[in-house]
Amino acid sequence: MRTSRVASLIAVLVLMLAACRPLGPGSSGPSADLGDADPRPNIVVVMTDDMRVDDLRFAPSVRRLVAARGAEARNAFSTFPLCCPARASFLTGQYAHNHEVLSHQPPYGFGAFDDSETLATSLSDAGYRTGFIGKYLNEYGIDPSLVTGEPSATYVPPGWDDWRASISDPDRDDPSIVGGTYDYRRTPFTMDGEVSQHWHGRYQTEVLGDFSLDMTRQFTEDRARTGEPFFMWLSHVAPHVGLPRDPDDPAPIRLADGEIEGYSTPSVPKDVRGIYDDVIDRGAGMPRDDADVPDTVEGTPRFFADLPPLSRDEREALREVTRQRAEAIHVVDQQVERLVDQLEESGEWERTVFVFVSDNGYFQGEHRQRAGKMKAHEPSLRIPLVVAGPGIEAGRDVWEPFTLVDLTATLLDAANARPPHTPDGASHWETLRGSPSPGWRHAVLTQGAWGEQKLTRPLRPLERRRGFTDVRVSIGLRTAQYSYTRYADGFVELYDLLADPLQLDNVARDPHRRELVRTLRGLWDDYKDCVGATCRVDLPGPLRADRGEAERMGRAYWRAVDAAYGWD
Repeated sequence: MRTSRVASLIAVLVLMLAACRPLGPGSSGPSADLGDADPRPNIVVVMTDDMRVDDLRFAPSVRRLVAARGAEARNAFSTFPLCCPARASFLTGQYAHNHEVLSHQPPYGFGAFDDSETLATSLSDAGYRTGFIGKYLNEYGIDPSLVTGEPSATYVPPGWDDWRASISDPDRDDPSIVGGTYDYRRTPFTMDGEVSQHWHGRYQTEVLGDFSLDMTRQFTEDRARTGEPFFMWLSHVAPHVGLPRDPDDPAPIRLADGEIEGYSTPSVPKDVRGIYDDVIDRGAGMPRDDADVPDTVEGTPRFFADLPPLSRDEREALREVTRQRAEAIHVVDQQVERLVDQLEESGEWERTVFVFVSDNGYFQGEHRQRAGKMKAHEPSLRIPLVVAGPGIEAGRDVWEPFTLVDLTATLLDAANARPPHTPDGASHWETLRGSPSPGWRHAVLTQGAWGEQKLTRPLRPLERRRGFTDVRVSIGLRTAQYSYTRYADGFVELYDLLADPLQLDNVARDPHRRELVRTLRGLWDDYKDCVGATCRVDLPGPLRADRGEAERMGRAYWRAVDAAYGWD
């Protein structure tokens, strides 16, 4: 009897000690059980600025910690390859003609953006804690908010619980605030409605990394207490060009036609300068020495045809630009590693959808285009996009088209949240989790608006061709095999990407392609002003590609690009 009582007493003491044991990361307990009551995942989106797909080479932590554990979208596109419209599309799930942010400058930049209903408000309404860090839309902090009509330097858009946004060049209107979003060493922030210049002197990318650790730490503690999942959008400026100039920046170069060409770079910390000098022997868009890649396009638009060939000095400058972009990406990659490590240590990684993506691509010498984006060509349109998270197959390649508006739909699907607007994109959530891919069934709509002076011929407003009713000057369709683009002055481009993946031969006037051009023109009329489901209408059978065909064409494309431009 005495032995039984002693055993019972020991059992009670063991239970009491277990109940008093401190809870560590990932431990179970009353607060953790409450957090488990909501099975929906956290969502973390890390977005870069002007990062190319091949720039992933310089982000080993992203490849090891995110891509290798999840899926990579091998046909990912920015449908309007320019910072401001692209980010507005991510926030709304809409093509640019629907959210009406059609440039990065007034009157079509931040000041044109109605952000009263966005991905943030949808996730907040669905019970998510929400946080933003970094670059919002161009001219945020300068242009008045469309929602309030008030100055935006202290404006916090609806739906955000924690707001830490950089301010665009505020010294133009307020001399007391110096620096700006594109000044890597003097970045002022709006911290939940209060302007702060506390971080001047520190490197912006590292500051954003610190912010991300602090925010996820707070959100993790909140989830343990309340059960609410969280959404964090970490929006980097890197590798976009920015101040201050560094000692090794390329000097401006006088071209053969007398014009001065500047080669801008991101500013980078001293400790990463030169780390890729032995790896990068040419600009990212300059062909391999043994590759037969002409730098001209047959039947090219004027904005390519008017560009002179690159001189030796320009090629050297492009090499330096590529090196410094890689160095800037390396610092972003370090912040990703810190963030993933913290999510793992806290136990939140296993229930977090983690996305790494860019807003658009970037030219680095292709078609004589020294820099920039905005054009409906592959270096500008294609973006890196990798996703890891619960249920997502590790090492999976997704070959169906995956745009920024699709990403919005996908994240809302993962969160079981209502979209803020009629969605133009399609969710790929189930495909990421292993369901059979539908293949390439609908076209990707591409758009651009960059100034009528760059069109094929001089253009007066009344000369705009049928179908162009707003400031867009290029509207195109991308299928698995074809890239078709019409310009406001009537010029047409058509590339067969299976035969011509580098877009060197415009076949729009090929008499053997007349029926194809007629079909694409009809689809163009259907897609150009689409809304919602009409943006996802199935292509005619010959233009569709099933899962196997989409993969075959995609792999052929990347083999050709690597053969022309890749590094060993």
